Amino acid sequence: MSTEADRKKRYKKTLNLPKTSFPMRANLVQNEPRSMKRWKKIDIYPQLAERAKTSDNRFVFHDGPPFANGSIHVGHLMNKSLKDMVVRSRNVMGEPCSYVPGWDCHGLPIEHKVIAELVDKGKMAKIDALDDDARRMAIRRACTAYAKKYAKIQAGQHQRLLTLGDYDDPYMTMNPRYEAAVIDVFANLVEQGLVYRALKPVHWSIANQTALAEAELEYQDRVDPSVYVRFDATDRTAVAAAFDIDAASLDRDPGFLIWTTTPWTLPANRLIAVHEEHVHVLVKSGDDLLIVAKELLAKVVDKAGKEGEVLAETTGARLLGLGYRHPFLPDAYAEKGSGRIIAGEHVTLEDGTGLVHTAPGHGQEDYDVGMREGIAVYSPVRGDGSYDDSVPEWLRGLTVWDANPIITEHLRDSGHLYHHEDYPHSYPHDWRSKTPVIFRCTEQWFIGVDRPTARDDKSLRQLALDATRNDVAFYPGWGRDRLASMLESRPDWCISRQRSWGLPIPAFRRPDGSLLLTTATVRAVGEAFAKEGSDAWFLRDPADLLATWDAQADPDAPDGIDVAELEKTYDILDVWLESGSSWNAVLRGRDIGYPSELYLEGSDQHRGWFQTSMLAALGATGQAPFKAILTHGFTVDKDGRKMSKSLGNTLEVEDLLQEFGADVCRWWVSSLAFENDMKVDHSYFEIAGDSYRKVRNTLRFMISNLADFDPAEHAVDLDAVGPTTIDAWALGQGSELRAKVVDAYRRFAFRQAHNHLYDFCNDTLSSLYLDTVKDRLYCDPPTSERRRVTQTVLHHLTDLLVRLLAPIIPHTADEAYEALWGEAAEHESVHLATIPEFGHQADERWQSVLDLRDRVLKALEDAKADGIDNPLDAGIRLTDDTGDLEPFADDLPDLFGVSRVLADCESGEIEIVDLREEPRCERSWKRDGTVRVREDGGALSDRDAVAVGVGRE
Repeated sequence: MSTEADRKKRYKKTLNLPKTSFPMRANLVQNEPRSMKRWKKIDIYPQLAERAKTSDNRFVFHDGPPFANGSIHVGHLMNKSLKDMVVRSRNVMGEPCSYVPGWDCHGLPIEHKVIAELVDKGKMAKIDALDDDARRMAIRRACTAYAKKYAKIQAGQHQRLLTLGDYDDPYMTMNPRYEAAVIDVFANLVEQGLVYRALKPVHWSIANQTALAEAELEYQDRVDPSVYVRFDATDRTAVAAAFDIDAASLDRDPGFLIWTTTPWTLPANRLIAVHEEHVHVLVKSGDDLLIVAKELLAKVVDKAGKEGEVLAETTGARLLGLGYRHPFLPDAYAEKGSGRIIAGEHVTLEDGTGLVHTAPGHGQEDYDVGMREGIAVYSPVRGDGSYDDSVPEWLRGLTVWDANPIITEHLRDSGHLYHHEDYPHSYPHDWRSKTPVIFRCTEQWFIGVDRPTARDDKSLRQLALDATRNDVAFYPGWGRDRLASMLESRPDWCISRQRSWGLPIPAFRRPDGSLLLTTATVRAVGEAFAKEGSDAWFLRDPADLLATWDAQADPDAPDGIDVAELEKTYDILDVWLESGSSWNAVLRGRDIGYPSELYLEGSDQHRGWFQTSMLAALGATGQAPFKAILTHGFTVDKDGRKMSKSLGNTLEVEDLLQEFGADVCRWWVSSLAFENDMKVDHSYFEIAGDSYRKVRNTLRFMISNLADFDPAEHAVDLDAVGPTTIDAWALGQGSELRAKVVDAYRRFAFRQAHNHLYDFCNDTLSSLYLDTVKDRLYCDPPTSERRRVTQTVLHHLTDLLVRLLAPIIPHTADEAYEALWGEAAEHESVHLATIPEFGHQADERWQSVLDLRDRVLKALEDAKADGIDNPLDAGIRLTDDTGDLEPFADDLPDLFGVSRVLADCESGEIEIVDLREEPRCERSWKRDGTVRVREDGGALSDRDAVAVGVGRE
């Protein structure tokens, strides 16, 4: 007779213990690169791209290009992971989606870095000594090398995030075929009559001596001088008449009081604007006699710490045409029409005095008013921010920032300064140099947003607003109003820059100073760029660049044009027009499809790439380049502060990947409510790691209990699974999971998908279904029908789960897929699979059974006070007068985790039956009432006796 110890040892060997190649420890840092190699080996992306190319159901998605400078940061980690979730989710949903990553290579960010490096290496002085073309080419070659270097670095980092895309042939804005595609867009804009050149005020970077677009500005807090300045009236009698008072009552000339935070623009003053409907007062304040808006009077005199006695009042309309003298430039208003009060609808009563200092050379509204009034533009500030020689001698050569205090003191000394104080405010800065910009009038190229296109006879602004309001979906929805408000107020698009590194604007200067730029000449230059790249502009003469242009066939060509007399100009295109033309270079140029279903970027791109792409596409084609826009917020530290190296609160992506692996980082990204700014801290990745491990362990348990299961040989027909079985309930839960996750993926609601998947693994499976079927998986005879049914269900659920997880944790999902399918998956991947149909339903009474389970578990917890610590030492007695529980009877003991369930309770309560005095099975530990000593000397239940071969089946 064997001993109890011998039997336990032998019985353990008879259990169907889990076995799998899918390890508990993920070792993501080591294993994820292996997955990347495997995906490349079996050509996953080329296969998906081919499907997308030939599918009628493809999902067109387009990547916005990051700048090719520096390594990626946590914001890139989030952005690229979200984009990859879009790509992978669409593919797994059966909507083939290709993805061409790209890089923005031209422009100031890279040129700024390259020149700084050249200066540090002592090479810049030699370059500056070269002629213009040679100097620019030297800088361009250095920029090309720099952009290639960092595009390669970032490509490797993006792939380490397990992103799937055409990294063998990405798009780069400096590549000839891309440049030619941009020139094609530009030619279409010219053809539509949208491109023009004009002397206008633009945002000007003094540090980089170039015009800037709105998208190249960032706002920072700054303190500037706030000055209230008196401009004396030239005709005391006319002022008195405007206020209906006797001129004799005025003992001095009244002064029009203006307010400005840019004293440096005062030399360029030409007009003062008032609103015709505002009420203005003539007020005596100390020794001053001033004119100010009535509504702002109290605020103005309070700031100055003075009294204000109102002498009379009138409307702004009656002030129009009154003249005034400049406080320190006696000849400033020699030009006819200047030095007078004019009407301005833009004048408000929010701040200041209600009288607006107007310098047409230094502000957009000022310029517009000046054009309306026929005033010539005057801007005495040079590109380096210093005054030219047209200003008084005491200002010449000073920078505008140095001039501010000097002008203020000059006004104080002359008695024209009513009040001065420091004024903290948010002010536009050059996003690259971080220095304040100015408005400066220069001759630039523009795209007119209010000019009607030749094709639609609608302005770009109206086309963009119509598309925003009617044709484009927004995630989140508030993006629609934000983009619309920006489009409503945006000025004409300044598209020219004064730099070396970029795509030249193909304009030629004629001997008389006029410029040659027609649709046909632009297309001819585009052909040259397609062959040689834009370097051709600096290496070829105009005749070569226009080799394919036929002046005779060009209806826009000037009479008597001689190509040999042309000179090249050297403005370059705004990089936002380049990146904003990516839809043409990539989606149309590579026959991927147009328009894109989705553009996905940070919320700052409402004024950047989203807007410039829309304007370029609408101008060139009449159609928006996207059907939907998804925006995410920015990463901030756990205290809500912007992340920066100077604050020491950044997290390096390389360190995160080395510690946690890409799947954990992506799992973290999928958990975010990314519509708003997201807090980031090292501890959050630790939490994500714990959550990820629960999902992984669930997968491992499922796969490990399928080691002896071959779906081709052992699977049962799921249609035969009874609706009242726990297996049917699990299939029903799988069906609900599929519907919820697919719906979330379709709405780009990755956080919802994450939560559904985690809850399914942690609650539905681990805490309920797997806990319920563990006994049959371990202890039933290996080939028993009940075990095979459960294994079939388990296989279907595992297969479904890994496919649903694949967009978020691609390595882990594919690793599990391989382990699940074995040799059959050697040359396959979950990323080539699609989500299977899953339409199973369980008996609707299951919810009542689960509610009963909660009450039973509560009763078992209470029974611990009576010494019943192990639920298998208990039985449950229930009331089932209606017989509703009878169909579920076979699964109830395992569902409750007890040895048996009886439905003969008369009290209507849940009764705990103490079974500790009854024999316990030495193999399964159950006390199910069938346990007895078998022929091998062991105490076994009927089920376990059959399993070990000492009982009857």
